[in-house]
Amino acid sequence: MVASQDGKSLAHDVLRQGKHPLDPFFRPRAVAVVGASEAPRSVGRTLLHNLISTPFGGTVYPVNPKRESVLGIRAYPSIADVPAAVDLAVIATPAPAVPGVVGACADLGVPAAVIISAGFHETGEAGAALERQVLAEARRGRMRVVGPNCLGVMSPLTGLNATFAAGMARPGTVAFLSQSGALLTAILDWSLREQVGFSAFVSLGAMIDVGWGDVIDYLGDDPRTRAIVLYMESIGDARAFLSAAREVALSKPIIVIKAGRSEAASRAAASHTGALTGSDEALDAAFRRCGVLRVTEIGDVFNLAEVLGRQPRPVGPRLTIVTNAGGPGVLATDALVAAGGELAPLGAEARAALDAVLPPAWSHANPLDILGDAGPDRYATALTLAAEDRGSDGLLAILTPQDMTDPTLTAEALAKHAHVEGKPVLASWMGGADVAAGVDILNRAGIPTFAFPDDAARTFCQMWRYAYNLRGLYETPERRPEAEARPEPARALIDGARAERRTLLDEHESKAILESYGIPVAPTRVARDEAEAVAAAAALGFPVAVKLWSRTITHKTDVGGVRLAIADTAAVAQAFRDIRESVAAKAGPGHFLGVTVEPHVDRHRGYELILGSSVDPQLGPVLLFGTGGELVEVFRDRALALPPLNTTLARRAMEETRIWKALAGVRGRAPVDLDALAALLVRFGDLVVGQPRIREIDINPLLASPGGLVALDARVVLYDESVPDGALPRPAIRPYPVEYVTTATDRDGTPLTIRPIRPEDEPLLIPFHRALSESSVQMRYMRGLKLDDRTAHERLVRICFADYDREMALVVEQAAPGGERVVVAVGRLSRDRIGGSKDAEFSLLVADPWQGRGVGSLLLARLLEVGRREGMRRIEADILETNLRMQRLCARLGFAIGAPEGGVVHAVFTDPNG
Repeated sequence: MVASQDGKSLAHDVLRQGKHPLDPFFRPRAVAVVGASEAPRSVGRTLLHNLISTPFGGTVYPVNPKRESVLGIRAYPSIADVPAAVDLAVIATPAPAVPGVVGACADLGVPAAVIISAGFHETGEAGAALERQVLAEARRGRMRVVGPNCLGVMSPLTGLNATFAAGMARPGTVAFLSQSGALLTAILDWSLREQVGFSAFVSLGAMIDVGWGDVIDYLGDDPRTRAIVLYMESIGDARAFLSAAREVALSKPIIVIKAGRSEAASRAAASHTGALTGSDEALDAAFRRCGVLRVTEIGDVFNLAEVLGRQPRPVGPRLTIVTNAGGPGVLATDALVAAGGELAPLGAEARAALDAVLPPAWSHANPLDILGDAGPDRYATALTLAAEDRGSDGLLAILTPQDMTDPTLTAEALAKHAHVEGKPVLASWMGGADVAAGVDILNRAGIPTFAFPDDAARTFCQMWRYAYNLRGLYETPERRPEAEARPEPARALIDGARAERRTLLDEHESKAILESYGIPVAPTRVARDEAEAVAAAAALGFPVAVKLWSRTITHKTDVGGVRLAIADTAAVAQAFRDIRESVAAKAGPGHFLGVTVEPHVDRHRGYELILGSSVDPQLGPVLLFGTGGELVEVFRDRALALPPLNTTLARRAMEETRIWKALAGVRGRAPVDLDALAALLVRFGDLVVGQPRIREIDINPLLASPGGLVALDARVVLYDESVPDGALPRPAIRPYPVEYVTTATDRDGTPLTIRPIRPEDEPLLIPFHRALSESSVQMRYMRGLKLDDRTAHERLVRICFADYDREMALVVEQAAPGGERVVVAVGRLSRDRIGGSKDAEFSLLVADPWQGRGVGSLLLARLLEVGRREGMRRIEADILETNLRMQRLCARLGFAIGAPEGGVVHAVFTDPNG
């Protein structure tokens, strides 16, 4: 049983029909300038002048109640007096007047407005109140708003210049989005001088409505935009940004230059993690998580946009350098290694082939110094052989103008190698006028050129890092063990602390929370007096560790609260007394409740790690992994990541640290079980998103040794009771929706599980698709689809890596003999992501042996229930006219079935309570 839908969302259908809600910002037919003026150097005058100076195929209407005309064009007292339907209102009035103007636009059904005016939240509470009024009026009329306090919107490809910038950008293929109007004008001036073109030029301002995610989505669907560049001051709606960027980055590079790099947050924190995480590092983690490339120099932005648009992404960090001079090759090598790249090792076959064609004095290693008298033929031969070397991931050709060198002919020879499959080709033609013709030849051939070889090497590393991060997003992770988390005991402990008005859990409680999520901990017993301590030590066996038990002190070593390697009962009693006295002297006797006793672990047999989480004001919970122990703040060897994780993402975070190489085994030491460590990080991320009342948590140390993993100490800090559940920060990435996991039976009584899809499900979908009949495939996709295409990794990852805010894919699975899982049906509910719509479309596919057993009915009913809970008002699908079984099912569940049109019927379900 199948519902036909070819996987295209309503958003794409609307865009194809030219009805995208952001279209009026880029392709308006009628523009009203509210606040148009003839005052010299005024914003209203410049806006109107720009709009009429570059024809965009529409009409401009000045609005000014005090003038009959502006710049020779008839003016109107208000937007209500404009004699045409306005698509775009450009508002440049004083801030107090803006809510009224937006309200008038809403009354008229104007779909879009750009608010140039300043004087809103940046002026204080009164300005923030104005913003709220503006947004309320816009929502009432279903308007989209760019701004306020922005430069405006420019679409060089259509000729629209709705900005007060001094000039119009050249048309091109790069979209530039900025929160800073001043930077936008500076980039415009630079681009005109350098002849760089743009497909869109947008100043977003305060982003009270249209934000990063909206425009990235729009430009992602724009075939004329090949790359998107952002100048960001704040991330705004983090979920919307990450969601849009993650989807678009697969097909178009997104490059961010982020202002405001800062030191770690200065606020006091009860955990090590809180002291170590800072918002800028967290943003770096967010950018990695969605495949966005961050750069620090404006010049790098456009270099990378060009390079990524013209050359393939490298599959590894190994670069082969071909040069006619040793010095530039050394400079490129230094820059390459410093940026995290590697020189490609020259294979024996490649070296032998080069020996056969190059002079005896060539370098015989990478960089390939082919000597100063190298001519075009020698360059071409060396590049051909280097490109064939399987150990190389990219090529850099360097030329210095020497007497024997012909830069132009050499460029012509290199141009033949402009496109090497899977390997980027870069060039550095050093010099001035002598190499200009050669540089032009290379650029026209699609080979990016650089004035200096170190810039080229750094760019290669940025390309590699970008490609590496993208692959990590869609690399199939390892399968998760079933039933690994028991959130109920953790929630009970947290509720108990809340009942006592406590925000700090003691070590024993903190470890119990870890255990409930499958994280191994050292067995710990609480002792309130010496006798209990001695009894606990005897039961556990010597040697033991004795540590402070307190619900007010988190860092035990600061108050002398830790004694290790205690060998007998007398020493345990002494340790109890020593800790009590030390705490009383350094913090006060009220902080001492007793001690905890646990087996002593020889920390020298493993590595002390830290694993923690604290809350970033923009991104919500952020995870930290790195080198732990007492000197954790000194070493500051850490990586940040956003929860939830899968095993691939966990490994990527681990690889960011220096301790990673040691964990993998070094100097004869056995490696740590890295798979187990990655799985532990995944479970820790599940804990963080599953227990939202935890404000900070860390495990320090987490001892990792060849013998296993164990949390030796832990601390948990909760939110104060003054913070209601509804105000708790949410994760920037929506976690796995466990609330939609349910069980059912088919008509034969076979037990089934219906649950949201996971990235780990890709291997399960391969046999599912292999078993489909051609009829089922035709019904589902309205066309034939080859088996290899159905089971291709590139396709299946798009199905399995669901963004649960955008779509909810459900699988129906049966537990087969031997514990294996078999997918018998797949359904998908795709939200219309345009402008807060409450519409969605569904698709459904049931394996042939399971058709007619009620599985389709179960799955579609569940999709409708999920849609209701997700706030969907309207759910629809196109179904082949011949697919009578699916039509009957939809009719049974309350869908309205339309008349056939072109061999297809349209089914629509409208929630009566929506």
